Amino acid sequence: MSDRGKLFLIPCPLGEGASLDSLSPWIEKIITEQHHFIVENEKEARHFIKSICPAKKQSELRLYPLNKYTTALEYHSYLNPCEQGFSIGLISDAGCPGVADPGAVIVALAHEKNIEVIPLVGPSSIVLALMASGLNGQQFTFHGYLPINQKERSLAIKKLERNAYQFQQTQLFIETPYRNISLLEALIQHLQSGTLLCLACDLTLPTQWIKTLPISQWKKIKLDQFHKRPAVFLVYSMSTN
Repeated sequence: MSDRGKLFLIPCPLGEGASLDSLSPWIEKIITEQHHFIVENEKEARHFIKSICPAKKQSELRLYPLNKYTTALEYHSYLNPCEQGFSIGLISDAGCPGVADPGAVIVALAHEKNIEVIPLVGPSSIVLALMASGLNGQQFTFHGYLPINQKERSLAIKKLERNAYQFQQTQLFIETPYRNISLLEALIQHLQSGTLLCLACDLTLPTQWIKTLPISQWKKIKLDQFHKRPAVFLVYSMSTN
């Protein structure tokens, strides 16, 4: 094959039980035609591929792991099939590859190697949360994870609030689901009563829960219900009081 292959960015549902309706119909065609896939978790990737293309033989799949244990030497070789004329699919564990996801290093490498990158349509928890929050969608910043250390986290929260007010900019961040409660408690403790907090849980799942309220009202909500539920947090402030 003389032509170079392409890198397809293939989104996944945001959790177990999520409908496949949030994915582009093109994804089935792409997965059917490809055999090479860069994945975060092999078991999850095989399950996803089977759900999209039940007739595809698992023995035909060539999966390349991309996680915290993958070395630079390893992932630099992952696009070799593209240079040999075979396209590759990049699959995240949940949502869109390259967005709050280790796949960004592969996309950057594809650009370095002049390999065409084709993003496919699918759900992004960050975008969905921003859409549903009612907060400023014209200016926003995503911070990933806040510090775990309590002192550092409290300073980060106060800085987020200052930035939200000073720049009129929605501040987005995420947390490991089993730390949701401690983060919510810290937000309620350190944010001012009028600051708006949106919590978007289980997006696209049957248990989806999205609410934007001032901190003064969050103090009245039972927080235990959010334990171990994938969530996006958004903060916005229109006042220093």
